[in-house]
Amino acid sequence: MPFTLARRPNELVFRPVRLASRTALAPDYVRLRFEGEALRGFDSPGADDHIRVFFPPYSAGAGDSATPADLAPEALRAFPNREYTPLNWDTGAGALELEFVVHGDAGVAGPWAASAPVGSIVGVGGPRGSLVLEGEPDAWFLAGDETAIPAIRRWLRRMPAGARGHVLVEVRGPADELDLDAPAGVEVRWVHRGDAPAASALAAELDALASGDRPEGDVFAFIAAEQAIVRPGRALLSRWGIDADRAVVKGYWKRGESEYHAPH
Repeated sequence: MPFTLARRPNELVFRPVRLASRTALAPDYVRLRFEGEALRGFDSPGADDHIRVFFPPYSAGAGDSATPADLAPEALRAFPNREYTPLNWDTGAGALELEFVVHGDAGVAGPWAASAPVGSIVGVGGPRGSLVLEGEPDAWFLAGDETAIPAIRRWLRRMPAGARGHVLVEVRGPADELDLDAPAGVEVRWVHRGDAPAASALAAELDALASGDRPEGDVFAFIAAEQAIVRPGRALLSRWGIDADRAVVKGYWKRGESEYHAPH
């Protein structure tokens, strides 16, 4: 049975949660675990889902001294926010894990993810809607930069044991490579950009793929990175004869625009 991509609306819920732990996975990449009673019932049906995370200053409700006012949705919604893909969650335990790229002191989310004390509060809204893959592709092609790694992890987790395909992930260098659990028939290849602009090395890899490099059968493609990846990603779909409505190609972020959010 051919696969399809179906959009599903979700009930929009806003949840105040606390930072429970931080794990460094690479020099500029961390995994945060959030906990809270409000996370009971949380779900994320689509591998490319987005939730909106609201970041109060560290002093606003840090530790166990938070007041009901600190946890109020109307108060949390006033703070800067960014969008992230849910990685792991446990509805019974009230827990959610997210991964963050942290580059220096720039922006809002990166410094918060790197330095906020355990117990700090954030607000989590969504996901508002999900794009769900139904059926099984004959082959998979996933490509992205660091910001797409949580979604790539979830696509890999979604694959059956006998899946075949290719994964390209752009990072700065060897120290930034992460463990990705892929089926035996799925090749994972890391692309190093060094000091070149984000998405440039990945774009070059996509441009180098010819029509003859297309995997056989009904292919699902997911391509997400800095906004510049959209043009070479769409060009690849055209060369491979993959309909745009049976693939995902998007800019997860945009260089120089900290308020930019990936389109749903």
